[in-house]
Amino acid sequence: MSSDRIEKEVLLKAPLERVWRAISDSEEFGQWFGVRFDGPFVAGTSVTGVITPTAVDEDVARAQQPYAGMADSWQIVAVEPQRRLAYRWHPYPSDDGDADVPTTLVEFTLDETADGVLLRIVESGFDAVPAERRASAFEDNSEGWAAQTQLVRKYLALSEKV
Repeated sequence: MSSDRIEKEVLLKAPLERVWRAISDSEEFGQWFGVRFDGPFVAGTSVTGVITPTAVDEDVARAQQPYAGMADSWQIVAVEPQRRLAYRWHPYPSDDGDADVPTTLVEFTLDETADGVLLRIVESGFDAVPAERRASAFEDNSEGWAAQTQLVRKYLALSEKV
């Protein structure tokens, strides 16, 4: 197991177009992820995300409450329709400003299968995180991505009923 990258996968029972919209539309992404963005995801731009409770799971929303209002800048690296969304972000909260804090690369890739859409989430670049923060950032984000795979699944299931 690499200490530089986290990899998670989830098979989603929704059409490719629907899954793509859930991950590439900043408003939809924010609903399940628990972030309010100040703009759309456009390659080569930055958006600021402010933590808000997720709209799809009350228990997770309560757990997010202590972080509500925290903000971070996301640099959108790639938006490849129905295939890949990639951005850079700070993998842990920083009290000393974000200018000199290393970022990690988060990539969402989609593959259509006979059983649904396989969503793969990879976050890489932890080797650049300062040693005193690396292990906790890696562990926290690994747990976070495991939870997010379930939140996006739940979001898609709920939105199909609407």
